[in-house]
Amino acid sequence: MKRIRSGAGRSRQQPRIGAPDPALTANAGLAAITELCGRLGVIGALDAAVGPVKQRDRGFGAGELLAGIAAAQLAGEDFLTGLDRQRADAAGQQITPVPGLASTTAAGLARRVTPAQWQAVETGLAAVTGRMLALLPAPRAAALAGGPVTIDLDTTDVEVYGRKKRGVAYNHQGQRVGRPHVASWAETEIVLAADLGDGTDDPRATAPDLLRRALAALPAAARASGRVAMRADAGYFAGQLARAAHDAKIAFAIGAKRIAPLWRLLAGIAEEDWHDAIDMDGAQVAVAEYCPDWWPASTRLLIRRVLLDPAQVSADPRSRRRRTLHPDQRALPIPELAQQPAIYAYSFIMTNLDVSSPGKAIAAEHWYRHRTTVENIFRDSKHGAALRHLPSGYPQVNLAWMWGALLAASMAAWLHQLTAATAGKDILAGHGVRGGKAMIATLRWRLIAVPGRLTRHARHLTLRLPPGHGLLPEVLARLRDLPAPA
Repeated sequence: MKRIRSGAGRSRQQPRIGAPDPALTANAGLAAITELCGRLGVIGALDAAVGPVKQRDRGFGAGELLAGIAAAQLAGEDFLTGLDRQRADAAGQQITPVPGLASTTAAGLARRVTPAQWQAVETGLAAVTGRMLALLPAPRAAALAGGPVTIDLDTTDVEVYGRKKRGVAYNHQGQRVGRPHVASWAETEIVLAADLGDGTDDPRATAPDLLRRALAALPAAARASGRVAMRADAGYFAGQLARAAHDAKIAFAIGAKRIAPLWRLLAGIAEEDWHDAIDMDGAQVAVAEYCPDWWPASTRLLIRRVLLDPAQVSADPRSRRRRTLHPDQRALPIPELAQQPAIYAYSFIMTNLDVSSPGKAIAAEHWYRHRTTVENIFRDSKHGAALRHLPSGYPQVNLAWMWGALLAASMAAWLHQLTAATAGKDILAGHGVRGGKAMIATLRWRLIAVPGRLTRHARHLTLRLPPGHGLLPEVLARLRDLPAPA
């Protein structure tokens, strides 16, 4: 295997690394990440978007900072000091995307990046996603860009410890947390835009700006499809987000809080107005005329009810499921609740989608129900990468750590799109154990944390793998078949 150089453009001083042969590296799959970064020009795109973070043009830039953190997290490192462990692996440094990055260097660089430059990271990732789309087979690229294109908004809490840690606050559960606020492209599970707040931040305040940035980060072909839509849960129940979507000429579906006016609407819905939902046992969907003040005039209310067994309802009034019951049933003790002719859990969705017929309403509710794809990104970033904690007392370092984890999740998505087996517009099989998109933990087990031996001959590095590890050569071959970036 020839040595893979990361990024594009300017040169920098390479650290002195000892000869690799006959050393053993435990993360041979980082060669695939390095090849991916090279083919997509990840480091060069991030450097071009963010710009210089130091006066002297030497050492590491913002692109190498984030790519180095992402590669370390993909390799299983949970803390900033994991960068030092990676740096101590002489053989592994020959195949990592960013050799020589130390934890102290990474923390110092992160503190130099300005808030405007952190937002510019989104521009760099957008450029990489556009390149990924251009490298896909034409039928697959057309299917992704032609729509439907869905933007999911959501937040997650990352619990931290230490009373002196800055940029965090106590949430309603009494946990000291930072709060990533993320917009993603649901069909690809690629991160488009993100902010890092604290446990007191209300996502409704910044959601319109995040949506506009996410739309700007979509590839031009996807934005031009005319089939872009946005989904969000009840934490975003606010007219300003709906108006932002309306002004951008995209569809929206936003969960509604269970407030008194919505409960009163149920009395006006006849039994024949309820229609069975798709792929959800005991669920039915109806439509009501409801448009709050300051919402777009085309807004309608979708209602879903799910038939429950009394045994499924907890006696604890704090139970999440119990809060979905009608207020008249919610106040009943369990023995009296069990005697009711039917017990339903209700959900409300505000949307400007066309729900004029039962079939369209059912399809809209089914589409909205799949907004959990953004939760897969959170799960992957936390349990596959290392967003389950924030390692520093400095908010800028924690922001770099968050972007490293989100970049790792996006790398997994880019790798899936570029190397999965396709037939026309459809993906037949990915690298997951069930044939789909692999989570980072699965990629680490099957692709990245593979032992390999590096040897040097005639100024070329050769990576030798033990028997039974055929996925890495297959992925490398598919990546090398792609054209290099201009």
